[in-house]
Amino acid sequence: MKVTGSIVTYNNSNIIYQCIQSVLEQTQDIDFTLYVVDNGSTDKTPEIIKDHFDGQVRFIQNERNEGFGGGHNRVMNEVQSDYHVVINPDITLAENTISRLCGYMEENPDVLMTTPKILNDDGTEQFLPKYCPSIRYVIVSKIKPFRYLRRRYTRQEEIFTRPTEVEFCTGCFFVIRTGLLKELGGFDPRYFMYCEDADLSRRVRLRGKIIFYPMTCATHKWERDNTKSMKGMLRFMTSLFQYFCKWGLKV
Repeated sequence: MKVTGSIVTYNNSNIIYQCIQSVLEQTQDIDFTLYVVDNGSTDKTPEIIKDHFDGQVRFIQNERNEGFGGGHNRVMNEVQSDYHVVINPDITLAENTISRLCGYMEENPDVLMTTPKILNDDGTEQFLPKYCPSIRYVIVSKIKPFRYLRRRYTRQEEIFTRPTEVEFCTGCFFVIRTGLLKELGGFDPRYFMYCEDADLSRRVRLRGKIIFYPMTCATHKWERDNTKSMKGMLRFMTSLFQYFCKWGLKV
């Protein structure tokens, strides 16, 4: 079983070392190759990668920011593996999460994509969407009287103790069959950032199952600029508009 992974970075000098180090430490039991794509960082991110991980990762340096999906798509022609892992630079691993997810997929050929339980830094669960985006889940849920819709969107009030089929696979960390990812052409390049994971999930589900696998985990710092800046909010709304234009408006 061969496994590849990709991390896309952009000015992540404060977190990139911990991410790469943890991934390399927790994949020593499998045939694993890690690609790191830098999207034209202007901080010390490229230097940190070159100084600390030369020879341990395959480093690709873009001249400009190609976005989340565009960055990950840069490795698609190079990877030769059974499974590919998409990893955010704000992810860290404390256990052999990747090999456990791939092992589950080896035993279940109808499963095309998996994601583990995602944790906050303090060890609490980070409740991420498990249904496809809709107006009520993504927009109405931000209004105070309707915040219960966010809990429904993330299935927060359900207790998951076994692998469960879901509609939405978070882009911060997931495993997908490499052959399928190539067949689908990777991420849709029309999304610069945000909603590319929802779009990919929709396309994967036309072929088979996406599974939330709660018996292993990854920690996610969740630094989201769509709630911190006007630029990020505009990017988010643009991507959401593109998603609804492609898949239809769902209330």
